[in-house]
Amino acid sequence: MKPIIEVSGLTKDYVMGEMVVHALRNVSVTINEGEFVAIMGPSGSGKSTFMNMIGCLDRPTTGGYVLNGQHVSNLNDNQLAEIRNKYLGFVFQTFNLLPRTSAIKNVELPLMYAGVKDRYEKAKAALEKVGLGQRIDHKPNELSGGQQQRVAIARAIVTDPVVIMGDEPTGNLDSRTSEEIMALFQDLNRHGKTVIIVTHEEDIANHCKRIIRFKDGRIVVDQPVENPVDAQQILAAMPVLDDNGVPVAS
Repeated sequence: MKPIIEVSGLTKDYVMGEMVVHALRNVSVTINEGEFVAIMGPSGSGKSTFMNMIGCLDRPTTGGYVLNGQHVSNLNDNQLAEIRNKYLGFVFQTFNLLPRTSAIKNVELPLMYAGVKDRYEKAKAALEKVGLGQRIDHKPNELSGGQQQRVAIARAIVTDPVVIMGDEPTGNLDSRTSEEIMALFQDLNRHGKTVIIVTHEEDIANHCKRIIRFKDGRIVVDQPVENPVDAQQILAAMPVLDDNGVPVAS
């Protein structure tokens, strides 16, 4: 299997006055192409710092990071921005959509930054892939939370990134909508995408194929999930509710 993320001896220190916080301590890990990984750990464990490092949102204090064969740990801010736009797609807990902009315009944004010309068609195809082909002109306040997260996923995949990263992507969603979002991630993974999510929810992590647990800035557990939960099976067993929370007769 081809390594996509190779981290070796990664440390991250934050200086806060006279105190130094060791957010990451000598972390080494490899994530291969096509994996579906959950990053877990209590508050302050280093999981979010690790996600920022591998997401090229921050640089390590020491250590090496190779993303898709390219050494990125010592790149400057502009170079990191180029790497993010080229290789990575992000999905956030709070969706991070532009509020007065249509779904399709939100999805076009990464393409605009990349200088892509046929943005409309690519953005429309991405929205269709996540089941929102009929909502391309809707603004975020005209969409449900689950639909907004689908727009965010479409925006993450529109550049055909090497890795899709989710930061608590189901944190603001109800149980059924969370399963719908995990079903989307599983489908993307089945089609070859490497997916990495940060989550504090065990039931969400169990949809993944591998769980990496952090504590005190170190990896303390790195193990496969023997029988990942199939989100489509869970959805099939859940009742469909109307807008008032009443089950809809099938």
